[in-house]
Amino acid sequence: MKTLKKILKWTGITLLLVVIVITLAVASRQDLKFEAPYPDIHASKDTAVIARGKAFVYGAAHCAYCHTTLDKLPQVEKGEILPLSGGHVFMLPIGTLYSRNLTSDETGLGKLTDGEIARALRFGVGHDGRALFNLMPFNNLSDEDLTAVISYIRTLEPIKNEVPKNEFNAVGKMIKAFVLKPVGPDGEVPKSVTPGPTAEYGKYLVMNVANCRGCHTARDLHTGKYTGPFYAGGFKLPSEIDPSFTLCTPNITCDPKTGMLGKWTQEDFIARFRKGRMVKESIMPWGPFSHLSDDDLTAIYKFLKSVPPIENDPGPRLTKTI
Repeated sequence: MKTLKKILKWTGITLLLVVIVITLAVASRQDLKFEAPYPDIHASKDTAVIARGKAFVYGAAHCAYCHTTLDKLPQVEKGEILPLSGGHVFMLPIGTLYSRNLTSDETGLGKLTDGEIARALRFGVGHDGRALFNLMPFNNLSDEDLTAVISYIRTLEPIKNEVPKNEFNAVGKMIKAFVLKPVGPDGEVPKSVTPGPTAEYGKYLVMNVANCRGCHTARDLHTGKYTGPFYAGGFKLPSEIDPSFTLCTPNITCDPKTGMLGKWTQEDFIARFRKGRMVKESIMPWGPFSHLSDDDLTAIYKFLKSVPPIENDPGPRLTKTI
């Protein structure tokens, strides 16, 4: 009996020490710094460049969807030009994240250089060296388009809005300490990309601007890691519009049985986008996407039709969970 008590005692002490060591390690790694180059990007005052940046921000890149608060969603859906002062709340399994203020106020991007903004978008490293969660898929945005986006952002009127700092729970702090690393380009970044109704340009929009792959592929909500085949759907996440529902993204390959693109013609595809939001709980940025040009939507359609079909039925798209 005494031997058993000793074993239990030392087992308890060992476990306590392990917990203390892990807790201290996690705490000491919350402010890790990373290095990344500053892209040679400088904001332009050219009106055509600014106009292209604006088209990205309120269109394919759907910045207005995330950098405005949820109560502004009806205005975003209508295509209104809203100030991007941040404060959008993302309730995730790792904690609560808030979108940043993008205006030129000191509570926004006013103190940052063009290079610091460009580095954050391309390499996922903040101005203070911290790794950013990969919520913005703009790592491979061309130099020309990255210049356009930053050029437009620099025209935003300053709005004072001190956005709260991200709040991580225990799991989030563990991931931040041991898993989170900056995500950069997955190849050579092009200087420019020629727009047009082509599959090549559609691939650029799908993978580097609109984030179709990011949502229509099964992922781990804790780490963001892809867990399923690209574009085959199955990414499950709560609806921020109505948290009592869980969403499951559909398969958008051209598989004839389970894929959306297996059933739609190009005309069907464009017509669906023009209708905008049809499912209230959906988190797809239907507003910004509904205002894309026919050429852009044609390009996206052509690329998705070129993706190998994957037979995968992700299940119901909307499930009541609460």
